[in-house]
Amino acid sequence: MSNYPFAGQWICAPEFAGLAPLSLFHREMQPLPPVSHPEALKNVHIRVEKTFDAAVFGQAKKRQIRITADDYYKLYLNGRFVGQGPAPGYYFSYYYNEFDLAPFLQPGQNRIQVDIYYQGLINRVWNSGDLRQGMIADLLADGKAVLSTDHSWLCARDLRYTGKRVIGYDTQYLEDVDERLGFSDWTESAEKKVDYTFCRAPFPAVSVWEAQPVLQKEQGEGLFFDFGQERTGTLRISASGREGDCVVIYCGEELDESGQVRWQMRCGCDDQEFWTLKDGDNLLEQYDYKGFRYVRLDFPKNVTIQSVSMLVRHFPFPEKPACVQSENPVLEQIFTLCTNGVRYGSQESFIDCPTREKGQYTGDLTITGASHLLLTADPALLRRAIALQVDSLRIAPGMLAVTPGSWMQEIADYSLQFPLSVWRYYQFTGDRAFLREMLPACQAVISHFAKYARSDGLLDGVTDKWNLVDWPEGQRDGYDFPLTQPVGPGCHNVINAFYVGSVRMVEQIQRELGLAVDGEGERLKDAFNCAFFREQLGRYVDWEQSSHSSLHANCLPAFFGLIPAGKEQAVGDWLVDRGMACGVYMAFFLLKGLARLGRYQAVWDLLVSQSETSWYNMVREGGTTCFEAWGAGQKWNTSLCHPWASAPVSVLIEDLAGLAPSSPGKDWRFNPHFPASAGHIRLEVPTPEGRKVLQL
Repeated sequence: MSNYPFAGQWICAPEFAGLAPLSLFHREMQPLPPVSHPEALKNVHIRVEKTFDAAVFGQAKKRQIRITADDYYKLYLNGRFVGQGPAPGYYFSYYYNEFDLAPFLQPGQNRIQVDIYYQGLINRVWNSGDLRQGMIADLLADGKAVLSTDHSWLCARDLRYTGKRVIGYDTQYLEDVDERLGFSDWTESAEKKVDYTFCRAPFPAVSVWEAQPVLQKEQGEGLFFDFGQERTGTLRISASGREGDCVVIYCGEELDESGQVRWQMRCGCDDQEFWTLKDGDNLLEQYDYKGFRYVRLDFPKNVTIQSVSMLVRHFPFPEKPACVQSENPVLEQIFTLCTNGVRYGSQESFIDCPTREKGQYTGDLTITGASHLLLTADPALLRRAIALQVDSLRIAPGMLAVTPGSWMQEIADYSLQFPLSVWRYYQFTGDRAFLREMLPACQAVISHFAKYARSDGLLDGVTDKWNLVDWPEGQRDGYDFPLTQPVGPGCHNVINAFYVGSVRMVEQIQRELGLAVDGEGERLKDAFNCAFFREQLGRYVDWEQSSHSSLHANCLPAFFGLIPAGKEQAVGDWLVDRGMACGVYMAFFLLKGLARLGRYQAVWDLLVSQSETSWYNMVREGGTTCFEAWGAGQKWNTSLCHPWASAPVSVLIEDLAGLAPSSPGKDWRFNPHFPASAGHIRLEVPTPEGRKVLQL
């Protein structure tokens, strides 16, 4: 970790200069420390500008800018968009970007413009609400700083953003914009001493590109636009009118029964915004992103809408990600659905959804991280996600469930999946130094939960974190244990399956590094089976004093390889008969557990099923990205872009096609297990060794 890779000074708006940071970190089960945040300093847009001569770069071959801001910035040079960021992070491990300025420079005078946004809300998106605001930047000539931020960089407050309404889980402000208001007076920026520690290297910025609507038509008094599929981004609208004219903007993921944009979205976001025009031509480029497909604009008759487009954003994604061709069209549709969900749910973090929350959940990461890695062969986003989980150990023993973010949440099931992500990254990259570096964090997670172990080593009453099992509650298959917050006393199956699996995974990491293992994993496996496996039933029960067997209590032992020798057939038969009696999150563990048991026909059948609890049901309901639940109406606040539902990507590639390295990061080969009913399939997958093709 480098303390300060910048030569410049941290600059901020004068109104933030004398404010000390607020302390917002706390355990979820404990109250937020008492803080007072001025309302006037929320939803603040600041523009910073600096004019310089291109001669400052001299004869340098590389002409770059290194930049970051809190909470977020958008960078322009001579009126042209350069890039945006940073990836959200904790102040003690803050991210920054570097951009090549050569394509944007002109001879003589050049003007840098940075639009900085400080939100001020406590949520899953940014580490905001702590009164840390501002930016820092260096212009680099062959790596040497030749111009840096200081008080001479001018700033003004963008007064056009008038919105006070908040949507989602305090996720974002609706962007009501009044073009008549303009900017405050320009002043020098304030220099401020800050306590940031920065990451060791710059992190890639998101890709931003412009998409045109595939359909535009008149609808009542307004215009209707369809962008063809759900994406993540912002609107760009040009219009002309008279001063005070108002364009009402409605966005939605779907249409209602009458064909109108469902702007009161089922995910809980009422996406209605007001754009008030100045006289003449106006251009709106919205700042904060959201997920949507459809747009409706209502406006007075004298207003002319000249153009409407979408500035799409996502983490850099290859033009040719992994793809499948099949004589079964259902498989292709499902794979495309999941690919789109992962593409638009991968921003600077693996977000759960681009609408209601925008948070990186560590449990979602198990699935989304696997999908993104296999679709793109790019491990950067997964490595960053793992690093953020490690960062969260400074805040909560046993890790946070949402990283980063100023809203604290802890979920035991999710923390215990951390070693799975570490091992996946290692298997893909072969980065042994990284594996060794992550081992102490893996051990710290195990040590935290071991505090709840009883005499046989199993966990009883993990009260400091939420015991989730599955979500929503109605898709827990009647799991017979009260999952209160905090949970009451008792030794239940799912949390212990994750714990035992996690201990055994850490032991696997130790063996890979040539370290001694004490055999605790095998002892815990025996204790787990003694507590939960019922010989007379041939399957597992939900907790020691229950006779109820849920799918969840049985698919996790299959996933982690905990089933007693000789009992695999009985558990496998029961799981096959039970079907998809779970949510899309647990479906990942179910399908991979069945594959581990050699039940490839069942895996295939569930993958291409057309029941109401299937990925095809999302396609049938008009989805273009994978949903948060099997159907839009199966959860009270379903988001229709939720990449935790992308299990088919890794199940198809890793389990049915059997693609894996013979040794970590090397010699990738297919070992297919497709049943005869799958028919002809052609699969292309990028790997560190290049693109691999399987044709059956």
